[in-house]
Parts: sequence; C-alpha cells; structure tokens
Amino acid sequence: MSEATTTDAAALRKRLYWHSRRGMWELDLLLIPFLEHCYDQLEADDQAAYRAMITGEDQDMFAWLMQRETPPPEFVRIVSLIQQHAGNADNDPRRPV
Repeated sequence: MSEATTTDAAALRKRLYWHSRRGMWELDLLLIPFLEHCYDQLEADDQAAYRAMITGEDQDMFAWLMQRETPPPEFVRIVSLIQQHAGNADNDPRRPV
C-alpha cells in the first residue's frame, strides 16, 4: 500500500470516527464499537450504507437502532448488523458483565 493510500485511509477512518460520535450517548455506544470492531470487515456496499447513514439525523438513527421505526430500505442491512454487534456480549472485552 502506498503512503498516499495509507494516509487517505487514516484520514477516512478519523472522519468516520468523528461522524460516528453523535449528540446522543446511546448512539455513541452503538456506533463507535461497531466502527472499531466491524467496519473494516464489511463489504463495500455495507461500508457505503454506514457512511450514508451517519450523515442522517440522530433521532432517526436512534429510532431505527432501537427498533422503534423501520429504517429505509437502503439502511435495513447496516442497522441489522449494528444491532447484532450490540447484542453480542462478546463483542467488547471492556464491556462489564
């Protein structure tokens, strides 16, 4: 990997991290661990869906992730993946039992 590519990837990762930090603590608890643990292994379409989703409104994401509303079709899969990750007690070694 070239230095420019590495720098671009690092810059994208930092942008994603800061865009994943939201105004709602509950969203931070769902999005940041998902970004850190799962994002790099996602298919390109799922990564694109994540990037698009985090440009949206906090209250919409919260409603989708808490299963209070059905997400738009383009976000159904990524919302499901985030929910699955959050529901897995083994996903974060720092998580209290």
